[in-house]
Amino acid sequence: MARFFLTTPLYYVNARPHLGHAYSTIVADAVVRFRQQLGENASFLTGTDEHGQKIQRAAEAAGITPQQFADANAARFREEWDRLGLRYSYFIRTSESRHNAAVGEVFRRMQAKGHIYKGEYSGAYCVHDELYVEGEPGTPCPTCGRATEKLTEENYYFRLSAFQQPLLQFYQEHPEFIRPEARRNEVLAFVQSGLRDLSISRTSIRWGIPVPGDERHVFYVWLDALCGYLTGIGYGSPLPADQQRFHELWPAWHLVGKEIVRFHAVYWPAFLMAAELPLPRGIIAHGWLLFEEEKMSKSRGNVVRAEPIQRVMGADALRYFLLREVSFGQDGSFSYDALVARYNSDLANDWGNLAARTLNMIQRYFGGKVPYPAAGVAWLHQDLEIMRQAEQARDSLRAAFLDYHFARGLEAVWQFIAGLNRYLVDQEPWALAEKSDAESRSRLATVLHIAAESLRFTAILLAPVLPESANRLWQQLGLEGDAAQRIDGLTWGKIPVDQAITQISPLFPRLEKAAAVEQLRKLEAEAEAASLPPAAAAGAAAAPPAATPASANQAAPANQAAPANQAAPANPPASSAPAGKASSPPDAAASPAVPPAAARIPIDDFAKVEMRVGEVKTAERIPGATKLLKLTVDIGTEARQIVAGIAEAYAPADLIGQKVVIVANLEPRKLRGVESNGMIVAASVEPSGKPVLVSVPADTPNGSRLR
Repeated sequence: MARFFLTTPLYYVNARPHLGHAYSTIVADAVVRFRQQLGENASFLTGTDEHGQKIQRAAEAAGITPQQFADANAARFREEWDRLGLRYSYFIRTSESRHNAAVGEVFRRMQAKGHIYKGEYSGAYCVHDELYVEGEPGTPCPTCGRATEKLTEENYYFRLSAFQQPLLQFYQEHPEFIRPEARRNEVLAFVQSGLRDLSISRTSIRWGIPVPGDERHVFYVWLDALCGYLTGIGYGSPLPADQQRFHELWPAWHLVGKEIVRFHAVYWPAFLMAAELPLPRGIIAHGWLLFEEEKMSKSRGNVVRAEPIQRVMGADALRYFLLREVSFGQDGSFSYDALVARYNSDLANDWGNLAARTLNMIQRYFGGKVPYPAAGVAWLHQDLEIMRQAEQARDSLRAAFLDYHFARGLEAVWQFIAGLNRYLVDQEPWALAEKSDAESRSRLATVLHIAAESLRFTAILLAPVLPESANRLWQQLGLEGDAAQRIDGLTWGKIPVDQAITQISPLFPRLEKAAAVEQLRKLEAEAEAASLPPAAAAGAAAAPPAATPASANQAAPANQAAPANQAAPANPPASSAPAGKASSPPDAAASPAVPPAAARIPIDDFAKVEMRVGEVKTAERIPGATKLLKLTVDIGTEARQIVAGIAEAYAPADLIGQKVVIVANLEPRKLRGVESNGMIVAASVEPSGKPVLVSVPADTPNGSRLR
């Protein structure tokens, strides 16, 4: 039996899983289910990437150990995949001891062949993407756009430059190694421009796997994570069963997002060449899910989670939308409106209604048993056309899914479903049922038999994408086993004679669009609140308190609007009320230094405000604005872009390296067209109103929370 082994990315545990993570894993699950229906021994691996500077900083900010932080979020990924019914065969965590041994073995193999040397790195580094970046520190990361940091430390280096020509030769000999073509062209251009040796260890952090024989160093997170594809199926294990499994399954196909193609298509093959291990079969890259025309990510604050959708519509509805609406390999837009519209149109109206009316007519007109055409029946042209369309849908879906064109394959099945709906309208079985002559009765049996057999076809073809719903339809047809039957062996006329249907229930009850969207948004807000620290969660679940005026010498946000979406707040409030709009009292000059009793707030309201220590990395004036500066502020877990109204008091050059305090959990906004994601905290000194930044000691760690 042919084997097919696929991997998803190992997801970084800096936050709970969102729809972008679910998209990759749903695609992997559908591909493997499809391959199993082709008779292949197919399986897939997923897991979590748990080391690196970003995790260390996030754990410090949360006041827990990196291992505790990783344990909590890794468990959330497994819970999410189980809730969505994703049938992964292997799950690897890079903090597992079995993984440590495998990474060390790959390093020793590369070192023994002379591909490793010790040196020093000094340059730009993106903590968010754990990426070494060419250019001066502060240069925007080419992947995420955040400001890079200066990094100087002793490292072990991998001789990546020695693999430039071997990689180019490999790409030439294996033109389909990288899919789609656009991603292949990007990789070729990158490698042809020249490869530099790559640092593969860190000495400035401790959260990672120690380098064998030199434990001052821990492995660079990308070398560490990529080796998880080997570890998860037994590489490096002393157990014969694990070793056998590795040799049976490796090499794998890697399913990745387009932003990490370079790591998988350049660094990873080079590592494997150096270690003299087989290279992957191929890299299959998908695009981003866009929400409000930006990549969905926690840092941008535009995260959508799968759980609310699963609760309202079922996991199958989400699976179908992602595979039908998004052209695989390209970016795809997501919105609740589009999701509900696709659900009602395709699933409830087309397929669901077809199943319901066919089964109900069989129940009403033939006592719940699928009728069979009379012997010697003469098939009409319309009957033969439905049979042809069924087989055409089978062939089209098979070809499209083998080439990862899921939307095209599903479109072919829906064309068949639309044709069958037209067939029933044209044949009018309800009108035939009103006639008592034998010819009409025979024709009615033929029409409903064709409809039932067509439903069997759709259940089998849609089982990889809609497994739960396909099986429910299979059961309602009274068929044995489940809908995941062999696609290659799918031929017309296999539904049993006098097959008794079972209790009929709607596959997809129609949703009232406005109510469904409102419910999805409400559940999303609750899910977001549940993912925040207790104090921040309280603020996300309730409306923000009324703003109180900033008086003389009282700390207040320096800019008067909460910004918009480049590096959105980690903990945005769910309320749509404007955050950070400080309202002025009727007579500002006469305002008391302490608000009157009626304006006081309880401690719980104060706890809703999340203030973090940050370090200014870049600062520049905004053209056309006399008071505004655009800052990049490192708050430990990320670099925030913030617009602050302090240009009349501070020169940009004077702010670089200065420690500041920001309000981190405000809704994002735009000022003068520039996205801002938080507020700088300053005192407004009267009578001039000049802002004075609130400062903290220089050795206060970035990301520390003010309480």
